[in-house]
Amino acid sequence: MSLHSSLPAPGNAGFMANYLEALALVERLHRLLLDVIKDEFERVGVLEINAVQALLLFNIGDHEVTAGELKSRGYYQGSNVSYNLKKLVEAGYMHHQRCEIDRRSVRVRLTPKGRDIRDVVSQLFARHAEGLQARGVLGPEGITEITTSLRRVERYWTDQIRYIY
Repeated sequence: MSLHSSLPAPGNAGFMANYLEALALVERLHRLLLDVIKDEFERVGVLEINAVQALLLFNIGDHEVTAGELKSRGYYQGSNVSYNLKKLVEAGYMHHQRCEIDRRSVRVRLTPKGRDIRDVVSQLFARHAEGLQARGVLGPEGITEITTSLRRVERYWTDQIRYIY
């Protein structure tokens, strides 16, 4: 493949620039979200778990899941899910139990301590949602449009993985 064949067609240069900017923004927003959670936990004095682990507890919520389900449901994006689950169990934020049918599989659920962390994150997100609307940063139509667009990109990327490679 030559270098020229990887360049966008002249009419697509603007779209390509905006696409790359959107990709960078998604990545920055994820890192910023983790920083916001970290700052909130420092403010309330929770220092024994990190933002990734807190977000994992939030996403699990009241469900009982396996590590594989965490990834397939989109609750966790990362290769170190087992490490974080182990740390959360050791710190008393999660219960774990071997599945009766498949002894290799472990199911996890939040302890009361884990639900407290979930509640801190939930309250933080509720304040953010209220603040975004109150300050006119984003309203119901805007958030719906963003969510719809991101779901379309997610579907497109998922299709690329499933059908192209």
